[in-house]
Amino acid sequence: MFLSAFDIFKVGIGPSSSHTMGPMAAAGAFVALLAERVARDPPPDSWLRIHVSLHGSLAFTGRGHATDRAIVFGLLGHRAGDIDIDKAEAEVAVLRQSRHLPPLGGVTLVFDPLHHVFFDYGPALPGHPNGMEFHAIDAEGTGYLSQIYYSIGGGFIVTAEELGGDRASAGDDAGTQVPFPFENAASMLRMADESGRSIAEMMEENERVALSDAEVDAGLDTIWQAMNGCIERGISRRGELPGGLRVKRRASALFEQLTCEQGSNSAQPHVYADWLTVYAMAVNEENAGGGRVVTAPTNGAAGVIPAVLRYYLDHCIGAKPGRIGEFLLTAAAIGGLIKANASISGADAGCQAEVGSAAAMAAAGLCAVLDGTPAQVENAAEIALEHHLGMTCDPVAGLVQVPCIERNGIGATKAVAAASLALRGDGTHFMPLDNCIEAMRETGREMSAKFKETSLGGLAVNMPEC
Repeated sequence: MFLSAFDIFKVGIGPSSSHTMGPMAAAGAFVALLAERVARDPPPDSWLRIHVSLHGSLAFTGRGHATDRAIVFGLLGHRAGDIDIDKAEAEVAVLRQSRHLPPLGGVTLVFDPLHHVFFDYGPALPGHPNGMEFHAIDAEGTGYLSQIYYSIGGGFIVTAEELGGDRASAGDDAGTQVPFPFENAASMLRMADESGRSIAEMMEENERVALSDAEVDAGLDTIWQAMNGCIERGISRRGELPGGLRVKRRASALFEQLTCEQGSNSAQPHVYADWLTVYAMAVNEENAGGGRVVTAPTNGAAGVIPAVLRYYLDHCIGAKPGRIGEFLLTAAAIGGLIKANASISGADAGCQAEVGSAAAMAAAGLCAVLDGTPAQVENAAEIALEHHLGMTCDPVAGLVQVPCIERNGIGATKAVAAASLALRGDGTHFMPLDNCIEAMRETGREMSAKFKETSLGGLAVNMPEC
């Protein structure tokens, strides 16, 4: 099993990897599938109507996550990684008037974005809480083509058929032979010990099977530039976030306060936590506003890793920009293990799978660039994940705002604390990371659906009276 860093870290748009990027990808995949069918077996009347139904968490919190908007973008041919939002919105405005998608091979595609995306609040589809059904119906009302997709977190999608095979392999290249095919943390540590390589070095050699050195370096640089650019945008913007909760952006004002305090005697020693929080909140305010972010490993948890990496560069003694790739590769290794053996989806396992996973990844990355051994890196990841176990995903009004924005800041501070504690030891510890990942998987399986991104429990139903 090998999951590339460039699958774990994907540039896209907010507010959600599973509810925005995944559905957009699914819509694009359905259009491609439909084009193949039309070329092979055109419908008799050269006319089709497209219907989409959203199920489970995608139905309950889809409006707050702009899932319907993402579906329309995908049907129009846009991809999350390179979408021009202004252009896409202009095309949607035209679509609302014409009710016709671009034709496929001379076949007219009828689609009304306001009435042909359905939110089904009944039982979820059997494969995963984030299910979607796409249907193309001919002029006589007969089903021409149907496909079920599941958005399984981090922007990854699988079809119902693929999910029935091996859901853990979604997004990885199971057919590629890599030199270090670790499937769990135990095998990762064994391979590191036998080879004398760090976790990042093993990941880099795996990446080089499919990519050149220059491509790996450029890809990692692109990821960090996108992450850091998101921080910079977040600390420069003010105003209210969309969605109706009237949540104000706070990162900009907090950043100004912290900047003014630098060099003075008024700052408390724990101000480091404020820097982590402001970096993380900047990213997640951008995400909540539908901006350009990097899944790390998801959009809802996108602020933790950039915050800890920026903290390393700006505040840690001896920090070296040349180690950014080492941080990201190490973090990606941990993220791949969690995804393969548990989940990174809030709809599947609660926020422990999102912010908890991100904190484990960030702790591992920071520990590595502070010269931690592979055993200390594994310990750091375990400490961070362990102390997120049981965390629910309960976004108010289905928006990735409350408690998600602040939660990323706290996740970042936990990641730094975990890395620091691990570095104080020699890597030996009681609870292995593999056992902690399994505990997270079991906890997610037993967690009520009310607390898994449906906004039917927790903070989502305990708001102050207005």
